[in-house]
Amino acid sequence: MIKTTLKNLTLGLLAFGMAMPVLAQKNDRVITREIQHYRDSLNTAFKNPDKSPLLPDDFKAFDSLSVFPANTDYYIRAKFVRTPNQEPFRMATTSPDRNPWYEKYGEAHFDLNGNNISVNIYQSHELRKTEKYRNYLFLPFRDKTNGNTTYGGGRYVELSIPKGDSITIGFNKAYNPYCAYNASYACPLVPVDNHLSIEVPTGVKAFKTKKKK
Repeated sequence: MIKTTLKNLTLGLLAFGMAMPVLAQKNDRVITREIQHYRDSLNTAFKNPDKSPLLPDDFKAFDSLSVFPANTDYYIRAKFVRTPNQEPFRMATTSPDRNPWYEKYGEAHFDLNGNNISVNIYQSHELRKTEKYRNYLFLPFRDKTNGNTTYGGGRYVELSIPKGDSITIGFNKAYNPYCAYNASYACPLVPVDNHLSIEVPTGVKAFKTKKKK
């Protein structure tokens, strides 16, 4: 049975807390501390039986998520271009029975390790109806680490609607969809426009499930 509640739609948003707006300039120490706090919150959620997506054997064995070292080079201040009047679409997921409504909200343009990158940023129709998450934006992406050091289906970054024409993307906070841990979840598939041709070696790594004896 595929789990399709609002909690599962957010794929960690309710468990981990939505990314809040950040200041344009922070020093490396502040950024690193913020990243560690976020990662601690992930581990706390995964250890909570009411929030964890882990299967029973994995939950019993869980200590902490495997992550790349924090690297402030992946704390990106990007140019943000709003794309109003976009046609809503059904986001494909890992389940044919679950295709929630999204729309493209904008584009982020930035340089990463000498590469000019452009990604689409989306808004969930279901989440924007809620007071708490009406400013939530969704950045799913794939990169060349997928299937090697990171989950094969790509990862997600949570964002908030910015006030101006720039947006901060904390790739250090990239996390796996819940279906990386439990196939009963329906997880959005990364749109082809967000398939990056470079490695993004930061954030949460691939999960190694507990092998049954």
